[in-house]
Amino acid sequence: QFKLTVENPEKPVAPGLQVTAFVDYYPQREENLQDRLLLLIEDGTVDIPLLGFVPSCRLEMESEISFGAVIANSKIISKEISIANHGSRAGSFQISYEGADLLNIAPTRGVVEPKAVKMIQVDICTDVPRVVQEMLKVELEGQGCAEVRITAAVVQQVLRVLDVSCGRALDRLHFGPVYFGSSKTEQIQLYNESPESVDWIAVLEDSAVTGEMGTDLQRSAGAALQDLSLENVTGDVDLSTLILCLPSHGTLLPYEKSLVTLGFSPQRFPRGSGAPASSLKQEYVLFLRFETVEQSRGSCLRPLRDDVTVSSHRQEGDGPAHAALAVTGAGLPVSLTFDPGPVIKFTDCFSGEQTQVVCTLSNESHSLPVTFSFRQTAHFAFSPEKGKIERRSAKAVTLSFCPRQIGVFRVKQIVDIIGAALDRSSPQVLKTKSFHQIRLSLIGTCPSKPRRVVFRVNPGITPVVSNATGQFVADDAGPSAGTAPVALLKSARAPVHAHRLNRTCEDDALTAFPNDRAASIRPGERNRKYRTIFTKTERYNYIDPEFSYSDCERLSREAHKGHYADFISSLRQRRLQKAAARQFRVYNNPVDIGIKPAAGLLSPRISLTDLHQEKMQPKMLSSDENCPLTTRQLAASDSESSVRVRSGLGVTPSSSQEKEDCSLTLTSRQLHQIVIGPSTMDFGEVCVHSTTARKLHIINHLPVHIWIQMEIEMEELQQTGPLSQVVPPLTETHIPVVFETAQLGTFKRSFSYTINNRHLGHVLVVARAVPVELELSAKELILKPVPGYLAETEFRTTVRIHNRRNHPAEFTWEPVMTERGIMFSIQPAQGCVEAYRDLECEVVWHPGFNSPEEGEFNLCVHKGNTVSLKCSAKV
Repeated sequence: QFKLTVENPEKPVAPGLQVTAFVDYYPQREENLQDRLLLLIEDGTVDIPLLGFVPSCRLEMESEISFGAVIANSKIISKEISIANHGSRAGSFQISYEGADLLNIAPTRGVVEPKAVKMIQVDICTDVPRVVQEMLKVELEGQGCAEVRITAAVVQQVLRVLDVSCGRALDRLHFGPVYFGSSKTEQIQLYNESPESVDWIAVLEDSAVTGEMGTDLQRSAGAALQDLSLENVTGDVDLSTLILCLPSHGTLLPYEKSLVTLGFSPQRFPRGSGAPASSLKQEYVLFLRFETVEQSRGSCLRPLRDDVTVSSHRQEGDGPAHAALAVTGAGLPVSLTFDPGPVIKFTDCFSGEQTQVVCTLSNESHSLPVTFSFRQTAHFAFSPEKGKIERRSAKAVTLSFCPRQIGVFRVKQIVDIIGAALDRSSPQVLKTKSFHQIRLSLIGTCPSKPRRVVFRVNPGITPVVSNATGQFVADDAGPSAGTAPVALLKSARAPVHAHRLNRTCEDDALTAFPNDRAASIRPGERNRKYRTIFTKTERYNYIDPEFSYSDCERLSREAHKGHYADFISSLRQRRLQKAAARQFRVYNNPVDIGIKPAAGLLSPRISLTDLHQEKMQPKMLSSDENCPLTTRQLAASDSESSVRVRSGLGVTPSSSQEKEDCSLTLTSRQLHQIVIGPSTMDFGEVCVHSTTARKLHIINHLPVHIWIQMEIEMEELQQTGPLSQVVPPLTETHIPVVFETAQLGTFKRSFSYTINNRHLGHVLVVARAVPVELELSAKELILKPVPGYLAETEFRTTVRIHNRRNHPAEFTWEPVMTERGIMFSIQPAQGCVEAYRDLECEVVWHPGFNSPEEGEFNLCVHKGNTVSLKCSAKV
């Protein structure tokens, strides 16, 4: 079956030349052949073996597939294995699997072409944590049975809180005592102990049963029960201001650790009037929960009336994906006393002198030191101006009264208590500032010095000021006026003796009195006009060039005046801007929104309708990114959004506002406020060729629009719609998910959705496709005579057919014939039972001579089950 084609050379082959021979193989049957070809080279012989093989397939495949460590997030994950055919003929394969962990294996059989590769897809569901170790048996043509090992480790997504110093798990963070108004920070490590990235958020459980807010745990039980007013006070307090979490949300990579700073700022809660002195100390026990966004998005849904569901964030966060941290601390008031004080009176002191008072500052606190600072005050000095007093210690401070003018000084001296406080604008670093103030009353008097007046003899010239005789003049008569007496008045207002030519003058010239001779030769003002008092004739205005300003000097003086006027005006504007900024910070809160109350605004007229609408308006969640969300805030937002159910929403963003909102990239904190669920939709038992719908609820707690888009490629969910919706702010809606299948068995697949085309999520759909089935209320019936009728005429009873599935079932009663026949009848003999309904059938026994007292019927369901019913008559 081998053929050789060659031309043997007649002459020797020269060096560098070659001879080519062709060997053809023509197999006539399917068997492997072996032959040889002899090559004679002069005196030698070369034996060339010839081998001929039948075309066959040679299949190879991987022996092990590992999914690795994956998160138990109810998602369907897939891996592919390859079957390669290295042979020259197509080969077939067949996969068999008897376990339950592997959901989908496709295809389970097929043919691999020569020099080709066939991919087999294997799916598993990550619904519960477990270790998957399964074996696939693969029948390969020509090679027997091969085994493929499938391994996977489905783990729970775990967040852990670790101690920064030692790296151990931390379940309690103790801040210790902190003054009211001040702050203290501690750092923890948040560890993502899972193989996938996780978006996390901090939630403060202010509604926890074991939490304590503002109580004194060292008091007795009876004393604590008497002070019941505290519970009413703390019920409306936003406790997110007590605990600061930075950052309060974020993303952790697989097995990544991140530092989180927690700040504790205690607030004083007022107590009842009968509270003891020990109640000044207030202790706090709060619980902070770090949980994943994916876990809280759709796993907490509770049913309400009218088939409406809303999210329930008030649940305690079941599931191991969250980490709880107990935060404890105590708030203390500043106990700083002054001896003497708080009113300190200094002895009288003349100007330029000083008097001192030694004041003792005592720190009565048993836990914390006190740092004080005196503010600068005119006429008073303090030594030292600032300092630190340890706990249960005292320090002497010298207060000095140094008056610089005459008078009685009553000053409210402010003593600042300095401590660390968090700045909301940059809370990374604690800033030292005054968090408490103590006021002292300082009283000092500076009397005037007595002055002795010495008189001297008048030399003969009568001064401006003299006594009645003009003999003695006080040597110290006070400072002089500095200018000669000149009496001037408007000439238009002095018409006495006015000349008739100048009587109608209406200019603003000044009239000089006759006794202004001493001042008439002084340098006058260039722009002033002077007239005589009687005739109103314009008088000369003498300008002395030695004493008057030149034109350049006058311009320079005006420029200097303008410069200093502008400088003083700029200082005033800067001072007003600082004052406005301080006032804005005081009123910059959600209530006043930067506007001073009653600052020229008229109060609106409020009607009952406005009050009702104000109650119906939803409360917005806290906008401070550093304050953790609280369970009360989330529960309040849930109750507000649950009554705002809407349908018929837009499929794509249409308005400019919707397009702007739907293009935003949301943070983990914002994603936490979007509820899409349930995350696992269990349809239960569903009949084949039937349609069943479940609601996928979407609740938007954000003040912006969101765009939800679903990607569904499964044939069983093709009737689901709409696949896209734009959800308005603070709105709840739902999308009906429709399931229909034509194959029996368990269905477990997941579909994905996106929020604003950026954030990905998924929903697991679980169903068990079953055939239609009917059940009987009883499998055996005993027929007795009907009361009021003769025993030989009526034997009747009923049996009920139940359809507990979601598809109508057609049935037919078929009697089981025996040798003696059957004397039982049943009506209706055939029919249809609607889904979740039942039907009552009547069974009658017809008595007669030699009538059999037993019979049997088969309830045959079309494309379903068959149930046997045995009947017997009791005569």
